Amino acid sequence: MKDWGTRPIEVRNLYNPAFCGLVLYRALVGFQEADARGMPFSMSLLVLPLALQRHSREVIQRGNRNYLLRVVADHPELQVGFPQRCTEMLPFTLEALGVLHSVGTLSVSEDGRLTTRPDGVRKTVSGTDESKQAQRVATFIGKEFASIGRSSTIYATMGIRP
Repeated sequence: MKDWGTRPIEVRNLYNPAFCGLVLYRALVGFQEADARGMPFSMSLLVLPLALQRHSREVIQRGNRNYLLRVVADHPELQVGFPQRCTEMLPFTLEALGVLHSVGTLSVSEDGRLTTRPDGVRKTVSGTDESKQAQRVATFIGKEFASIGRSSTIYATMGIRP
């Protein structure tokens, strides 16, 4: 991970750890609405690549009346380059999780599940239209991940092999 000051301005703006943390927080809260045990760590690594990439976010938002697995089946282009995007986003995801943990809004259970404190972040979604869209899609992704239930199913659907 590059020092903050040496990162290009675009990277500092789009992958700001606080913003990425907020997007992850929304997904974790969405997950916890359906499964109070919290999101498995392995699932959290897929949230930012889906919610922050414009095309993925727009496809998921348009199809949010369907199940996520159906949206991916109807739009196989979501799988193109997704494993590499996850790898590229890994440092930013870990940095965002670190920010959430450092401010006390994230806990990790003994079995590796991520849970949030209910008073950690404001419930209202605010910001620019694009940041609101990313937060709403992240919430949807969290709920869908909870309904799917298995990391292996999500990973296989997105074309990621162990």
